[in-house]
Amino acid sequence: MKSIPSDFDENAPIEIAASEWLARLDRGLTPEEQDRYSDWLAEDPEHGKAIGRYLNGWDDFDRLAGIHLKRHARIDADLLIPENLPPPKRGKKPFRNFLLYSLLPVAASIALVFYFIESGPDESSGLNLQPAVELLARIEQRVLEDGSVIEINRGSVVRASYSENERRVYLEKGEANFDVSKDPSRPFIVNVAGVDVQAVGTVFSVKLSESELDVIVTEGVVRVKPSASKLLPDSPIADAYLEIGQRARVDLRAEIPVVEVTSIDSLEIDRAHLWKPRLLDYDEIELGELVEEFNRSNPIQIALGDASLSEISLSSVFWSDNVEGFVRLMESNFGMEAEWRGSREILLRKAD
Repeated sequence: MKSIPSDFDENAPIEIAASEWLARLDRGLTPEEQDRYSDWLAEDPEHGKAIGRYLNGWDDFDRLAGIHLKRHARIDADLLIPENLPPPKRGKKPFRNFLLYSLLPVAASIALVFYFIESGPDESSGLNLQPAVELLARIEQRVLEDGSVIEINRGSVVRASYSENERRVYLEKGEANFDVSKDPSRPFIVNVAGVDVQAVGTVFSVKLSESELDVIVTEGVVRVKPSASKLLPDSPIADAYLEIGQRARVDLRAEIPVVEVTSIDSLEIDRAHLWKPRLLDYDEIELGELVEEFNRSNPIQIALGDASLSEISLSSVFWSDNVEGFVRLMESNFGMEAEWRGSREILLRKAD
């Protein structure tokens, strides 16, 4: 059991606040709570220490009971920047004993990860971000005024225009996933290249390419309605209704747009949504397997310059779209260096 300070007062405002935050962390934070939690941590270094005391206490009781469970809430890296954190030393670390979160107090862990996420490229870094910096961007999550949430893939352009009668969003480029708040009085419509994708309360993704519109429904029902053909304006255009597990494709090059609907299985849905952030939370995983997880989800691919590196064992709590943070951590704490090979591959190798 970790020692408790002699002046510990469980009724102190900081301790009460820390215990309340720990309960919220255990069941998962909402986006609004993430904002408030990050602000609270940044207010006073003692807040992070208080969280650490409670976390260590919970871990001790878990071990006594033969249970070791961890839950990690996603914190928006843009909300907390540790300006006074000293730069990490580049000395070699024991690979197998490194734990990203498990053996550090929560606040210190968050500050460590934020340092790698927020630190920009500099001359001393082995990672030059210029070849494909736009592809290293994190996936954007946007909350609209009605509470609907949009996950926007890298390089995509989404614009919202709400009125009293409808909620209209324009996908002008790329792809996005929509988690729509229910409001039967105001339909939610995503307009893509002249095609309306309408839902009341549902979850679906839309992808726009040069020649095709692709819609996948994972919850609820949506209607896909192409606009009339410019060449044949009087020709009727059939709507299509999609349910869970269905996909609609529209050939944008056709004179008369036709909605082609097919049923797809969960594996095909997962493949289509690999770009969406996933929490890579492992108590123990080999580096080679972790790199494969990143490579499944990102246009930037990571390669290991030495086969022995793939067998390094570590614990991981990373979001799958945070390639830059992962690479910087390997450089700073695992004695590696990174370099670009072409515009879409980063090579990790042992530092000289």
